[in-house]
Amino acid sequence: MKPVLQVALDLMHLKRAVDIAKEAVEGGADWIEAGTPLLKSEGAEALRVLKRTFPDRVIIADMKTMDVGGFEVEIAAKAGADVVSVLGLADDDTISEAVLTARQYGAKIMVDLIGVTDRVTRAQRAEELGASYVCLHVGIDEQMRGGGSPVEILGKVAAAVSIPVAVAGGITSETAPLLLDAGASIIIVGGSIIKTEDVAGAARQVKQSMRERRSISSVTSRKYGAEELFEAFARASTCNIADAQHKSGVMKGIVPRIERGAKMVGRALTVQTTKGDWAKPVEAIDRAVDGDVLVIDAGSSDIAVFGELAAWSCRTKGVRGVVIDGAVRDLDGIYAMGFPAFSRYIAPNAGEPKGYGGIGHEIICGGQPVRTGDWIVGDDSGVIVIPQERAVEIANRAVDVAEREDRIREEIKRGGTLSRVQELEKWEQIR
Repeated sequence: MKPVLQVALDLMHLKRAVDIAKEAVEGGADWIEAGTPLLKSEGAEALRVLKRTFPDRVIIADMKTMDVGGFEVEIAAKAGADVVSVLGLADDDTISEAVLTARQYGAKIMVDLIGVTDRVTRAQRAEELGASYVCLHVGIDEQMRGGGSPVEILGKVAAAVSIPVAVAGGITSETAPLLLDAGASIIIVGGSIIKTEDVAGAARQVKQSMRERRSISSVTSRKYGAEELFEAFARASTCNIADAQHKSGVMKGIVPRIERGAKMVGRALTVQTTKGDWAKPVEAIDRAVDGDVLVIDAGSSDIAVFGELAAWSCRTKGVRGVVIDGAVRDLDGIYAMGFPAFSRYIAPNAGEPKGYGGIGHEIICGGQPVRTGDWIVGDDSGVIVIPQERAVEIANRAVDVAEREDRIREEIKRGGTLSRVQELEKWEQIR
């Protein structure tokens, strides 16, 4: 089978999906997939519209059917689907009924192995039951947590079956050739195409990498690991991260004291002190390492516990910034040196270094619990804390939010408005 580029339209709005699909086809997409979110949002009408719009393309209905296989395949096939997905976790009878019904309507079945433990055995059984394709799939939520690549098992599955193998899960122009070499015939790409400003260009790049069997560098929809978190959080704004964390982690009342456009990213070194006591904040600098952010609980005091000399000390140690639930002073000097500072208050008066408090304890800053090792991001919009155990997931989700906003921004620039692009009136909540 000649390698196929399948573009997954994992979107909510049909009009946007069709517009993006047109650009993807312009870039060389072979198959067009009505993603599961689109089908749940718009129903079988999405398949009808896609088939009318792209009569010369194979239309995939990513139904992820788990039960009543025959009935769901009939719905999809009658609406224009050429291929319908059924979950490999489904009962054999469900897959069998789906295959028999698909034959009646001239469609084919792709068995999606997402969540299956023994994918080789299940792929073989899917072929025995009459499936035309199997799909190795790393789900989006698993990708966000830093889940593995399908290439690890792809070769074994491809060797075990004679039907074409599709592969999906965070694929880009960098990874597509590797998957083809490992045995894939169908490359399913979603985010790295549909979230870009230039969909046609992104599709063209993936297609080129498949045709030439060589990786082509791309940062779009890249998934980040633990060693790349500074880079990931630098790409996302605090607003993106707040959306990714469902509004949690936002520090209240902590105001940016930075030049416009400045950014702070680092891991928290926590400090607890009392009103005006700047001893522990300054001592903490000696314990800090490159990449740390000092997060100081000063009891919301209006007497400064941090100033320009402390900022210069931070600079020599590689400290990326300071967040104070209290007051900062010498702001003119701190601005001049470009050191990121965030605080509740500004005050010219400092207290005395008495040495109360501690370093490395769990604290409350801006109403949020912070532990040493948590990630801290600050920009013009404020400061947010990311729990260290969720950092990889939140970084990937935040970058995903940023990329989706990039695409929406591009659609607005082309003459739309936010309400029209998002079809707000259609999707207003009904109580």
